[in-house]
Amino acid sequence: MTAEMVLRALKDQGVEVIFGYPGAPCCRFYDALFKQNAIRHILVRHEQAAVHAAEGYARSTARSAACS
Repeated sequence: MTAEMVLRALKDQGVEVIFGYPGAPCCRFYDALFKQNAIRHILVRHEQAAVHAAEGYARSTARSAACS
């Protein structure tokens, strides 16, 4: 339920892309993420890469992005 609320809030803020590296602490979030189609996920190789990728995406497209 919480994961769905977070995804809804991200969607309401205009986030279309999440960059991330799945792990045990956020399994429920990823379960909810993969059950919907409004926000797509881009897998990165390291947590820090997610931050840099989200920033680069936001700067180059002028759209919101997030990282998990």
